[in-house]
Amino acid sequence: MALLLFDGSTRAKTASTALHPRMGDSFPVGNGQGGMCQAQAGLGGKALHSIFDRSWSIVCRDSTRPVGRLYALRDAGQDDVLLARIAPDRPDAGPCTGEPSITLPDVGTATTHDCQPGQASPAYRVIIARIGRTAYVAQGFAAYDSALTIGLRSVALDQLIDEPVAIASLGGSDAAAFARLQADVMDPQAALGEAYRRNASGAYAEAAAYFDTLADRLEQRDEAATNPALRAAQAHEYAVNRALQLSNLGEFEQADAIFAQAKAIPIADGVQLRLRRNLMALHAINRGALAEALSLLDAPLPDYAPPALSDGDVVISARTANDMNAALPLDRALGRADAARLTSEERAAILDAQALQMRGTIARLSGDARAAMARLDQATAAALSIRAGNVVSITRLRTQILGEMALAQEAQGNGKGAESTLRSVLALLEARYPETMAMNGARARLGSFLARNGRGDEAIDLYRTVIRSTNDNRASLTGISNQIQPYFTLLTERLAKRPELADDLFLATQTLVRPGAAETLEQLARGFSAGSGEGSRLFRRSVSLTRDLERKRVEIAQWTESEGPDSPQAAAARAVLSDLAVAQTRTLAGLAAYPQYRAVNRDALTLTDLRATLHPGEAYFKLAQVGDTLFAVWVDGTEATGYRLPISATALAAKVAALRATISTNENGVQTTYPLDVAIARALFLDIFGPVEARLTQTRHLIFEPDGAMLSLPVNLLITQQSGVDAYLARTANPQSDPFDFRGIAWLGRDHMVSTALSARAFADSRAAAPSGATKAYLGLGENARLLLAPPARIPVGAAQPGGDCGWPGDQWNHPISASELRQAASAFPASRSEILTGSAFTDAGLFARDDLDSFRILHFATHGLVTPPKPQCPARPALVTSFSGGGQSNGLLEFGEIFDLKLDADMVILSACDTAGAASVQASRAAGLRGGGSALDGLVRAFIGAGGRSVIASHWPAPDEFRATERLMSGLFSIAPGEPVGEALRLAQLELMDSAETSHPFYWSGFALIGDGARPLILSR
Repeated sequence: MALLLFDGSTRAKTASTALHPRMGDSFPVGNGQGGMCQAQAGLGGKALHSIFDRSWSIVCRDSTRPVGRLYALRDAGQDDVLLARIAPDRPDAGPCTGEPSITLPDVGTATTHDCQPGQASPAYRVIIARIGRTAYVAQGFAAYDSALTIGLRSVALDQLIDEPVAIASLGGSDAAAFARLQADVMDPQAALGEAYRRNASGAYAEAAAYFDTLADRLEQRDEAATNPALRAAQAHEYAVNRALQLSNLGEFEQADAIFAQAKAIPIADGVQLRLRRNLMALHAINRGALAEALSLLDAPLPDYAPPALSDGDVVISARTANDMNAALPLDRALGRADAARLTSEERAAILDAQALQMRGTIARLSGDARAAMARLDQATAAALSIRAGNVVSITRLRTQILGEMALAQEAQGNGKGAESTLRSVLALLEARYPETMAMNGARARLGSFLARNGRGDEAIDLYRTVIRSTNDNRASLTGISNQIQPYFTLLTERLAKRPELADDLFLATQTLVRPGAAETLEQLARGFSAGSGEGSRLFRRSVSLTRDLERKRVEIAQWTESEGPDSPQAAAARAVLSDLAVAQTRTLAGLAAYPQYRAVNRDALTLTDLRATLHPGEAYFKLAQVGDTLFAVWVDGTEATGYRLPISATALAAKVAALRATISTNENGVQTTYPLDVAIARALFLDIFGPVEARLTQTRHLIFEPDGAMLSLPVNLLITQQSGVDAYLARTANPQSDPFDFRGIAWLGRDHMVSTALSARAFADSRAAAPSGATKAYLGLGENARLLLAPPARIPVGAAQPGGDCGWPGDQWNHPISASELRQAASAFPASRSEILTGSAFTDAGLFARDDLDSFRILHFATHGLVTPPKPQCPARPALVTSFSGGGQSNGLLEFGEIFDLKLDADMVILSACDTAGAASVQASRAAGLRGGGSALDGLVRAFIGAGGRSVIASHWPAPDEFRATERLMSGLFSIAPGEPVGEALRLAQLELMDSAETSHPFYWSGFALIGDGARPLILSR
């Protein structure tokens, strides 16, 4: 659900800004997908001498500081005078030399000047074009020349330039991080207006980034220089909006916590109170708590009554002053260039109209379409009574009201009226919020309506527009899964007669949210695309700096909360943050010299692209969860198909949980295994692979991209034939038989090597990436040193948590895993090309002290993995157990965030430890400088990929010690002949355990999954 945009303008700001960039607070620079660069109206500066002067900062993806600035300066004088005027805005003022003039299309001749700020800084460029009395200037890093010239043309011509920018990029798609940068360089009131607009356009993650940044900036502002009531009002407004954005993204617990913080802020202003009421009601609707939402809307609020002023002396009480000051943030939400602001009464009236709309939504969701229409009619009348509805805020509210009306009309059987209403919504959004998530949500809603009414071909055409727009904007379909699900259903229903629709289905699946590890792998493949030279080094340094910046932001927030914004610790952290930002921008500027890292405006991967990466005998299987529905896409070397699974995501999750409970479950602190439920394993195979069973039998290498519950279950333990199940059930009917003997079962992994893919793009990129250039073969690490003295009760991991003691029992360190599997693996290589670190030599501090980790092709950890939180209230902070060292340099843990800092160049990382394929919490991911997290494979797997591991072998449950199962598996893995695929090596090692009665239970052989490309060789030579 969206909140209102308190835009007092009587014009359409978004539409007019698109036509006239100089009129707005921001505009896109070029036509890069998702907006590679953006120009943001600046905060002023010494270069602006009059009201006719303007400036903008140019911000680009991945750079955490502006890469340049644009100016429109009236009567600026000759070039030498102008250069001196804008010199203070350069990072390091240095001499500038005149260069040959250039011709800018439609602008004319422009003079150029190259500046050398200093030996450690990249070159700076100044471009000056003059039209009449105005000088249009761009200055910034020369490596961003295309952004500078396109930005200058945009402001000089006052129109957007439809040309691509060619800049260095890390290839990520974190729109929220880019939004945070934009918010950081804008005037706070302009940033607040932009935050509301991002929300109104459906870009909830970006809006959340804006509100987060505004809150951070407020915390860092000098309290003495801010009116206390104004500060409280701003803090309240940012908080309630941050909470709603989290709610829109499904983060309900975090939203609850921030709403509670907002309620503790003393606020008396009626507008602010209405804002909180509405946003909390929207949060309740998001959670399906309709009665709670209605109760919030029924709670009485004071009417807004502005203080009366007399002609005589004016006495303003503390309460009145608070009311007046609290109204200021919303009063200025739009920023500059707004002549017709909303009054406080008008803002209160809009919020009350929105409350009526929510009452209509509640009635519709409760099944009372008649009551819903009555409430929605009241909401429409209330909204249109404010300036005849000619306000941008009301335009967005009208689209929400009309969307609800259409659903109520359809429920009443008025299909013609519903369609007309839905098309009215599209027309309004097209004028105000073109090609946004809000626009695509409305298109999808109309597409869903058409699908329900037998007009599938029309719906498919409309849905194609949604997918194309989403891909062009480098976005995902977060928040509209219910509206997009009919598209997947339409495609799968028609595929049998129209096989070309498989292309549409595959393209649509790529707009769904992926595990964070997928983007990490894409970045790794991109970093290795040029081998291991200087360009690769700069790329990886920039990725590392990006994580460091995020970590430092988390640290600043922690110091600010505990010690205050003006504390020495917070100030020191902010200084480091500034230095890191400068270093990262300079590194990106240096990276621009390498063509393979420029202009990452890639189209989505097509079926043709994917098929070109597949080897003979390979097939790619993609599982996609859309709402509670599951879809599959099968791609092999000759054809592709797709279908809807006959099981819901909820039912599949229940089956997976039941199956895992028979493999490994914790009962009173003891790991327990039961006879596998073979009926479930067989049913899951049919549910997932039934329609392509015949094709699977012809496949040697299955590349499986899981989703939903299948992220936590290795697919190799599904059962491909019923005969083995029947024989097992018949045999175990005899109480004297051994129910743990599963020989004779046709496991999927028996005849197929299996690789787990994180995304189709990540798989294709990683397969194309250069192999490791390491000169040594193998590094084994494990068997930590025991604690000689009585172990402490708890060993802390990560920062202290509000949930209490989240440390691990000290006794965990006194049961190390034997290094025998490491020694067996190392024996596959000459002693000169392998190494083993155990005991006191195996410490986290020792690993970070080494500068040769990137010299090993294979890293093999045989140690305890700490993945499952020690207490339910603790976040998942994955770590590997290491040895403690004297002097406290090593804390006995190689933690999730630390692993990213290991400099690896490995073809394979083996994590022979417990549950290493598990998740890291969002909190732990943020502390490590990452976005996303919370999904299986987003924990240690993601960390080692980020460190430089192209493929990872990790476990889905505790690594079994009984019958030396894990040791035997690893020994078998390294017995493969040189040049043979690692996927085949793993399959053959598992096969030996399958065929032994004592280890035939999947607990012993199935838990280790290969994440990456199983076709790459494990051993190059002996």
